[in-house]
Amino acid sequence: MTEKTGISVDVISDVVCPWCFIGKKRLARAIAAVPDVDVTVRWRPYQLDATIPPEGLDRKQYMIAKFGGEERLKQAHAQMLEASRDDGIDFALGDIEVSPNTLDAHRVIRWAGSSETNRQDEVVTELFSAFFEQGRNVGDHEVLIDVAGKAGMDAAIVETLLATDSDREAVRAEIETAQRMGITGVPCFLLESRYAVVGAQDAAMLADAISRVAAAKADGTLDEPPQ
Repeated sequence: MTEKTGISVDVISDVVCPWCFIGKKRLARAIAAVPDVDVTVRWRPYQLDATIPPEGLDRKQYMIAKFGGEERLKQAHAQMLEASRDDGIDFALGDIEVSPNTLDAHRVIRWAGSSETNRQDEVVTELFSAFFEQGRNVGDHEVLIDVAGKAGMDAAIVETLLATDSDREAVRAEIETAQRMGITGVPCFLLESRYAVVGAQDAAMLADAISRVAAAKADGTLDEPPQ
């Protein structure tokens, strides 16, 4: 039996980015399409807007201001919904009342990755669904505690940690590192910490990138300079 080649994929994303939710769905299909590669996914933080206050902002007014008018916002949503129609996401954009600050959500994702059971993927799935399909405020601690529990984390521990400043600066430092790397848009898929695929590319494209990087790693050419 041939041993699988293992590669890492670091996904830099924000839980209030619809394209990141779409990208997660497509990454899952891409991984399923390359069963000969052992893919380890790690979720890394990014904040589309770190200036949002802890209590959040009115979603409708925030988005209208961000897109420069209600008509432009409707057009952007229509384009996104059309592009994602095959990704199995039940977007309920009209149910979202609050644009949250996502720092605490990223803290929960970080804790999920540091646990022995590594619940990151489950937590990220629950966060995306809570925000985009259920209209919940993922900046609210009660919501985050509930999400963590549903994903298999110890909700009591998460509640205790959220009440502290635990890992706030660590998350901010990771975001700053991504920005220093030149990452200005998400999702960004970083393969083996070397090759970046930016945007919610289709599953076939992601699968091809994973296969190519795995093949290069297997034959020892991953670190060779380009010709």
